[in-house]
Amino acid sequence: MNSCFLCRNVLPEWKGAIAANKKNFFVKKNEVIFQEGDPVKGIYFVLSGNVKVHKKWGQDKEVILRFASNGAIFGHRGLDTKIYPISATALEDGIVCYFDLDFFEATLKVNNEFTYRLMMFFVKDLQESETKMRNLAHMPVKGRVAQALIYLEKQFGLRDDGFINIRLSRQDLASFIGATYETVFRVINELLNEKIVAVHDKYIKVINEQKLVLLTTDDEA
Repeated sequence: MNSCFLCRNVLPEWKGAIAANKKNFFVKKNEVIFQEGDPVKGIYFVLSGNVKVHKKWGQDKEVILRFASNGAIFGHRGLDTKIYPISATALEDGIVCYFDLDFFEATLKVNNEFTYRLMMFFVKDLQESETKMRNLAHMPVKGRVAQALIYLEKQFGLRDDGFINIRLSRQDLASFIGATYETVFRVINELLNEKIVAVHDKYIKVINEQKLVLLTTDDEA
């Protein structure tokens, strides 16, 4: 019960209310949990698996705003408008936890520590969004790929074999950094040839961390 962001930060006395109000459900790989434009009826947390939070970009493209895993909250971007401005899709089979909006709002009013932690999360989320926008405007694609791999390594950690613990397609990586599939495909091949990364079955391993970090500070990357 202490695996999600909400459960970790509420009063012990509130955990009985959480148990009574939570709804856990299984999601399949590529299953859409909610879509851009849907009414907001509640808030979600990831109990297992990985979820991508994404937004339409033009007619047939999307941009991935963030990934949610390890108990992280998602669906909060529609709290003010009561309409989701984004979509959420499962990247793999997993379990998500859902709370009705009324109970979530009651939790905010009763649990000061949770409300504070959530505010700090929003601050970090905003900072990361601003950094992504700055990188999109000023950093070459190779640098953005390197920055993304460093971020993914930090968020998801490593498997026993050293690969980043998320199975990510080239298209999803392209959508995350705001580049075309063809450009990301070329950049990954360059990183492979330079022996900076290794790839196996949509998993990526960073072989030379120092060179990867250097790409994020190199204007000619």
